[in-house]
Amino acid sequence: MSTRTALTAQDLRRAPKVLLHDHLDGGLRPRTVVELAESTGYEGLPTTDVAELGRWFRAAANSGSLESYLETFAHTCGVMQTEDALIRVAAECVEDLADDGVVYAEVRYAPELFVERGLSLDQVIKAVQAGFTEGERRAEEKGTPIRTGTLLCAMRQHARAAQIAELAVRYRDAGVVGFDIAGPEAGFPPTRNLDAFEYMRVNNAHFTIHAGEAFGLASIWEAIQHCGAERLGHGVRIVDDIKTSADGEVQLGRLAAYVRDRRIPLEICPSSNVQTGAADSIAEHPIGLLAKLRFRITVNTDNRLMSGCSMSSEFAALSEAFGFGWADVQWFTINAMKSAFIDFDQRLDLINKVIKPGYAALL
Repeated sequence: MSTRTALTAQDLRRAPKVLLHDHLDGGLRPRTVVELAESTGYEGLPTTDVAELGRWFRAAANSGSLESYLETFAHTCGVMQTEDALIRVAAECVEDLADDGVVYAEVRYAPELFVERGLSLDQVIKAVQAGFTEGERRAEEKGTPIRTGTLLCAMRQHARAAQIAELAVRYRDAGVVGFDIAGPEAGFPPTRNLDAFEYMRVNNAHFTIHAGEAFGLASIWEAIQHCGAERLGHGVRIVDDIKTSADGEVQLGRLAAYVRDRRIPLEICPSSNVQTGAADSIAEHPIGLLAKLRFRITVNTDNRLMSGCSMSSEFAALSEAFGFGWADVQWFTINAMKSAFIDFDQRLDLINKVIKPGYAALL
């Protein structure tokens, strides 16, 4: 990997980036949370001071526990229970990503979390898609074009995965590009949802699975071998199947070798991994070793509000920790574009017409 001077977030904003793992309800602007709470009558925010609220989300998420980290979503989901709110949040999400130089993003959310005030699942999906379309229009007007794909999530602790999978297939010609399961890993293995994954497979539809974050190798093995996951959400614990001897020799276990050989993409979210305890720090994050071993690594934000991050800030932190330069960032970006759930021709078009020319101007 490159050892040149660390890239800054300001530098990196100029680079075309691809994002595969970003949660809609984890990326709200603090001001939007406050204003939607007021307009929808949501009560319970820890503060209505915008700056203080942003700091609260980051501090509350920085617990070292996935379960505690997930508790912060009660507030963001709480203000996203109307069509207008969903449209606004989705449009602002796309605008914010485009402003950061993201040219393709797959944003995920769980429709079942936004029906508390009577919206149907179909109404939720249509509202979010309308917001994404509006956000893309605004970005185009600003001269920062972006394409957005949607992943529908089922919450693994609930029993609606088959229903959400059916919705993912039903709306795949309306912007939905895939399916996922999310939520607490411990006690809720992906094999609880085999019917949903089978439905996606027989309908030639794409899916990823949150695995290998809070739980270890067993969740990765189940996600791949039992469920047929095309990508791994996080997947960072694959490092537990890699041994490094005192003299620096590296030996891959059977599962790690399989994941690398099959080029199964890892949707790694560095800052979030530190917050949830999946990694001790950015400097000690397994991404350095995994990149050196040429796993199919992608870099992602997970939850921009809770982690106080952007794609540019994630790459900047990795550049400082591991010496990554422009060539490395381009490699991560092309990895992500190759792993996206849109058609091959569309992926190739973005690589050849947007990503490679963008980095050619930077290298």
